[in-house]
Amino acid sequence: MLRKDNIKLGLIIGALAPLAAMYIYYAIMLSKQINLSEYFYYLKTNKSLLTGVSSISLIANAIFFTVYVNTQKDKTAKGIFISTLIYGIAVLLIKLVK
Repeated sequence: MLRKDNIKLGLIIGALAPLAAMYIYYAIMLSKQINLSEYFYYLKTNKSLLTGVSSISLIANAIFFTVYVNTQKDKTAKGIFISTLIYGIAVLLIKLVK
């Protein structure tokens, strides 16, 4: 996977990595206290939890972005960066609207 260098791959990685990180956070920190549907409800209703979890989730993108920049796969890194911006803007809009 590291050999490919295209924006579509970066967009896919950038979309899936935060979701995986969000689930890993749930599995490690909260799975014994609440179920997954309650977790998403709390994310939806609690702005401070949304901020914290989204920050942790976007760290996954930062890791992938760094790996692809260091391996000089700039198109893929650009896709990851675009996805990161979209996630960040979406979280900001969610926080402002509610």
